[in-house]
Amino acid sequence: KKKKKERKKEKRKKERKKERKKERNKSSEEKKNEEH
Repeated sequence: KKKKKERKKEKRKKERKKERKKERNKSSEEKKNEEH
């Protein structure tokens, strides 16, 4: 059984990963647009 604090940390980690992925997608989209 995990402590509440640890679970919160895990959740935050996942959220951060998602955010980073989104950011990367956005920047790659912009690059694509610049090429055209």
